[in-house]
Amino acid sequence: MRAASRLPRLSLAASVLLAALFSAPARALVVPLAGWTPVNGNANVWTDRAGACLLREERHGQAYPTFSTQEDARAFALRLQKALGQNKAGQDKLGQNKLSEIVTQPVERAGTWAVLASYTHEQGGVAYRISQLYLSDAGLLRTVTGSSAQHEASACVNEMRDFIRYLAN
Repeated sequence: MRAASRLPRLSLAASVLLAALFSAPARALVVPLAGWTPVNGNANVWTDRAGACLLREERHGQAYPTFSTQEDARAFALRLQKALGQNKAGQDKLGQNKLSEIVTQPVERAGTWAVLASYTHEQGGVAYRISQLYLSDAGLLRTVTGSSAQHEASACVNEMRDFIRYLAN
């Protein structure tokens, strides 16, 4: 399976949760990880040398608030966790949710708060561990998503997760 197909799209339930507020525009994604390159020249999708890890930046047309307090971001994180857990689009043929081990938390970004989600996503019989950062970019949702096979042991896994957790903005 190609690495670029590993990342799930936002669920309808998660999309419905997003409310309209304005924020300052965020910078474009810069991937400071050594050896990572854009996939097919697309600067919004990056992979490591071995293709074991994938990063994707997406800008969505839906409204997304800027959280000025940790409590506001935490409240959204809890709603997002619930929505991801009820993700109808992520169910398999037997009605089992393909998203599991869902954890969300607020993370600080330059004086505002973003939301970080982490979960396991099953696709085609393979489990992937996903880290997804939800950011406000001028009042619109922008996500930075990292993916690797669930038990991937390459160095890129921790580098990618640290980048999303601490540096992506």
